[in-house]
Amino acid sequence: MLSENIKAVRKSKGLSQEELAIKLNVVRQTISKWEQGLSVPDADMLISISEVFETSVSTLLGETVAETKADDLSVISEKLEVINLQLAHGIAVRQKIIHWLFLSLCAVTAAVFAALILLNSPYLGWDFSQPETAVAGTMFHAFEWLFVRAAPLVLTGSIVGACFTRQNV
Repeated sequence: MLSENIKAVRKSKGLSQEELAIKLNVVRQTISKWEQGLSVPDADMLISISEVFETSVSTLLGETVAETKADDLSVISEKLEVINLQLAHGIAVRQKIIHWLFLSLCAVTAAVFAALILLNSPYLGWDFSQPETAVAGTMFHAFEWLFVRAAPLVLTGSIVGACFTRQNV
């Protein structure tokens, strides 16, 4: 196999045995013995031969190298299509999750607003002479004050976000 490959590649490159021998610094008879299968080059010489022929050692030893064909390109394009579909599915799932998070934020904001309206600021009737009651009443009032001012922005933003992340069917 090696002998046939050396001869075939030498002829395809348009080299005579003498020219190849000069490039490899061996005598012509050595090239003839290799091509007849009477001897084989050592590993270093195989590397030198592959460099002269501009081919791989595995090709000289008879290993076939698969070349890219149109069929291979179709296989690659099919794999890319599968990857694109997976990416699109992942994006759709993330969009759905974000949409439901916005809707949940709307519901939580509305529920807290309803709870604050039903409680009607109970801390206003508390006795603030005790330190624990004073701290709890102040914290409750601060939460209520901040929530009443921030909730409209949060609710509006979550409604807008839910509208933008809604999937068109």
